[in-house]
Amino acid sequence: MNHQTAISFNHVNKVYPNGTIALQGMNFSIDDGQFVTLVGPSGCGKSTVLRLIARLSKITSGSIELSKNNQKYELAFVFQEPALMPWSHVIDNVHLPLKLAGKSLRESRSVVQKAINLVGLDGFENSYPRELSGGMKMRVSIARALVTAPRIVLMDEPFGALDEMTRSKLNSDLLKIWEQQNSTMVFVTHNIYEAVYLSQRVIVMAARPGRVVADVKIDVPYPRPEDFRMSQLCNDYCREISDYLQTAVLGY
Repeated sequence: MNHQTAISFNHVNKVYPNGTIALQGMNFSIDDGQFVTLVGPSGCGKSTVLRLIARLSKITSGSIELSKNNQKYELAFVFQEPALMPWSHVIDNVHLPLKLAGKSLRESRSVVQKAINLVGLDGFENSYPRELSGGMKMRVSIARALVTAPRIVLMDEPFGALDEMTRSKLNSDLLKIWEQQNSTMVFVTHNIYEAVYLSQRVIVMAARPGRVVADVKIDVPYPRPEDFRMSQLCNDYCREISDYLQTAVLGY
């Protein structure tokens, strides 16, 4: 089967003006529709990779190629914090990207409602962010990203501040959304178990300078049952990734 490449990093280097080498010789590719997670120690450049993909930062050398499908809304970014407008209802927060594109809520209401339903927030359309839990706020942020039907979704530790039960539920719901949307997901986390549960591939990075040290294929079909989290197979994958991280950090 031929797979179209969605994202390709080719010998990418990123050096900041103060001389800090954030990334050096980054080489990897992600197929269209894949779910790939980046893990690595703090400061290894995981978030920098996402920012480069989103063109929020410029590379120093090398090249990054994205699939050329010419869709107006090709890419969306979910940050660590929901960053919602506190004075606006859920429906208005989700509508924001379309509003910025010149589409009124009246003409795009069905699309906005579909995104809200997709993340399980139907019934909360007229709630303010202050009335929502942390997990619900993150659902609004995800709905806002999905409302433009992006081909690529970048997620920078979106569940890091949540309790384990909420995080586990959102992991499962995110997989359902990804399977329905068929988008390319690039996810960043410090949680190895989260990475293994969600992903088809886990790219392990080392710091100083940031680079790829391993690319682990998680050969487990979807949908993944809840008990996979506690299985020996999941533990084996986590141990393998942990060993790569230890080697990358300690150098042995």
